[in-house]
Amino acid sequence: MSNILVIKHGSLGDLIQANGAIKDIKNSFKNSKLLLLTSLAYLEFMSACPYVDGVILDKRLPRWNVFYLHNLKKMLNKYNFTHVFDLQNSSRTRFYKKFLLKNPSWSSTETSLEEGEKLSDFNKEPVLNRMEKQLKKSNVKTSFIKNLDLSWSYIDISRNLKQYTNGEFILIFPFCSKKHSQKKWPYFQELIVKIKEIYKNKYPVLVAPGPGEIIEAKKLNAKIVLDGNKPVKINFLISLIDKAKYIISNDTGPAHICSHLKKDGLVLFGSHTTAKKVNIGNEKFKPITVEKLTELKTDKVIQEIQKDLN
Repeated sequence: MSNILVIKHGSLGDLIQANGAIKDIKNSFKNSKLLLLTSLAYLEFMSACPYVDGVILDKRLPRWNVFYLHNLKKMLNKYNFTHVFDLQNSSRTRFYKKFLLKNPSWSSTETSLEEGEKLSDFNKEPVLNRMEKQLKKSNVKTSFIKNLDLSWSYIDISRNLKQYTNGEFILIFPFCSKKHSQKKWPYFQELIVKIKEIYKNKYPVLVAPGPGEIIEAKKLNAKIVLDGNKPVKINFLISLIDKAKYIISNDTGPAHICSHLKKDGLVLFGSHTTAKKVNIGNEKFKPITVEKLTELKTDKVIQEIQKDLN
């Protein structure tokens, strides 16, 4: 049995989006073992994925750490991969292609370009369109790339939810990466106050902070969903999103999950990108786009929520 490698280090939203592509790759190589090279944050989650046969940890240490790179190269080449699907398409993975892996068939952004096509033009396309073109260029049938199924990751959280609510609830994702502060809408606390004024106790407001977000979450007048004193695991997060009545989110990892699960809600965009380019949003999980998120008033968001909930 031959081995194929899929590289996807993260982030959360990007990994979620890649699930359909990974399933398509597995279906095209049913008689091969599919191994995923990923980061520590996603090791446990993706180990349970039914179309991944094994997960390899990449600590992603600095490239000057030649000892680590030597050991990674040695370990990867034990598998004699016949194909590599680089779904990360980063400078790191281009480095891996050049220096770490022994000449397998390599699928990446660069191998997907049509004759005369510029990489800068290719990268302007929506994420899933690019991924689809990449797989088709490698003769992979793309049935699930835009129709991914996360049901394999669901867990029963009903007992856990009882400590926060006995019924329907609104879920918010008011944070974003510190590297991308322009993605953060600054009025979530005002929004919570208005939701409580309008709906009283009908819809408790829950927030599920990620790593590094707990202290900030405690400043909000919302119920904080945690695993002890730590963020919930990814499968709990997906199950929580699935149970929510309504969701309001910045352009962040959980928004990808909300969009693919076609949850009722809103996702808030400034001019940093478009909902179309990152494949977030649909007829149920609706994007609100403004030039600057600081100029998006709470009343506008409340109006949209009331249209959907009333």
